[in-house]
Amino acid sequence: MQTRILFLTLLAGSQFLCQSCTLSSQSKLDEEQEKIAIMKVIEDETECFFRRDYDCWQNQFTHTDYSYQAWSNSDGTFDASVGWPAIEKNLGKYIKENPAEPEEAGSSHPVVKRKNIKVKFYGNEAAHLTWDQFNSDRNQNYYLQSKEVRLMEKQDGQWKIVNVSAFWNYKNKIPLADI
Repeated sequence: MQTRILFLTLLAGSQFLCQSCTLSSQSKLDEEQEKIAIMKVIEDETECFFRRDYDCWQNQFTHTDYSYQAWSNSDGTFDASVGWPAIEKNLGKYIKENPAEPEEAGSSHPVVKRKNIKVKFYGNEAAHLTWDQFNSDRNQNYYLQSKEVRLMEKQDGQWKIVNVSAFWNYKNKIPLADI
């Protein structure tokens, strides 16, 4: 009798474990689909910023106290903003105060190419990305290279940018044919 109870207990336990495994495999992250969704957000943020479209740009971000942006400047200095209010104050103000001129309609960097994209997922709700980015000048005469980092977070089922770190090499202009 004890053997039969033990067997039934083990059988019931294995069915529970099997059901748990099925549930966890159903919630497994489809990394390729998530990468596509993440890259869409990143591409939109870049395009919106270069076109000086504030509403579009700000919609790509988390608006939290831990949101972060850091970037290098052409004079060799850097800037960083921590928390959405600081980002909005610095970059939001920049976008609003430096709209594209009518004669300069479109993007300040009309061609952007990304290479060596690396993605690391942290569960279903967070991802870290790095890549090399090549940003054309307005007239598409050359590229400037930047090293890019993004930390992404899912909010209400949508990927949003938590961190932008962009470090540009302003000294070395790269011919278009070299990319």
